[in-house]
Amino acid sequence: MDFTGDFTITTFLIFIGVGFIAQMIDGALGMAYGVSSNTFLLSVGVPPAVASACVHIAEVVTTGISGITHWKLGNVDKETFKKLIIPGVLGGIAGAYLLTAIDGNIIKPYVSIYLIIMGFVILWKALSSITKEGKPIPWIAPLGLVGGFCDAIGGGGWGPVVTTTLVAQGKHPRFSIGSVNSSEFFVTFAESVTFLLTLGGLLTNWPIFVGLLIGGAVAAPLAAFVTKHLPIRLLMGMVGILIIGLSIRTLLLIYAK
Repeated sequence: MDFTGDFTITTFLIFIGVGFIAQMIDGALGMAYGVSSNTFLLSVGVPPAVASACVHIAEVVTTGISGITHWKLGNVDKETFKKLIIPGVLGGIAGAYLLTAIDGNIIKPYVSIYLIIMGFVILWKALSSITKEGKPIPWIAPLGLVGGFCDAIGGGGWGPVVTTTLVAQGKHPRFSIGSVNSSEFFVTFAESVTFLLTLGGLLTNWPIFVGLLIGGAVAAPLAAFVTKHLPIRLLMGMVGILIIGLSIRTLLLIYAK
């Protein structure tokens, strides 16, 4: 399955820019790399399965770097980390397989609706102030399963679904972000392998995931600067509005045909 657009130097640079911006967002928020990248790719006509696959191939590297960093900094709650990995991987594989088995034109509206919901989730997170540590969360494994499935279907959502839910239930933001980001590597890797095995012709779309990867790699060391100097709530609000706006645009283009 190929992206129907023509790849040029300009489009390649655009993909690099998208990867750069998405990684800056993710570095500041601990989420939204996949949602941001996938929303843009869908808005320019990339099929849902190709968009999600390319985003996750690029994320294998970025989540690996992020996970190692969080682990070294002591931001990972080992129990939460262990409980998320296997359900997350299983949910991701199921979502990736379903996405490749369904016509992109059929599923695209549902993916856009899902992304709109994720946009509102991020907006809600920007306006909320839940930071106290609550009681232990007993349903982390089912949360990982749902998060992995949504992540593959929507091209992103592991962070918005899992991190937001953990924090909303009273889990400390530092350990929520660290544990979710560290486990995300395994989920992303499993999804990428599933896409490569089931999605024919994916490698012909290399400019998309290579561009995202280059942009993300360049942005990674700068993300800490953004986290330290920019108002996080304002940035989250801007990201949520952008995702909602681009997804609504995608829906309007679909139903205008």
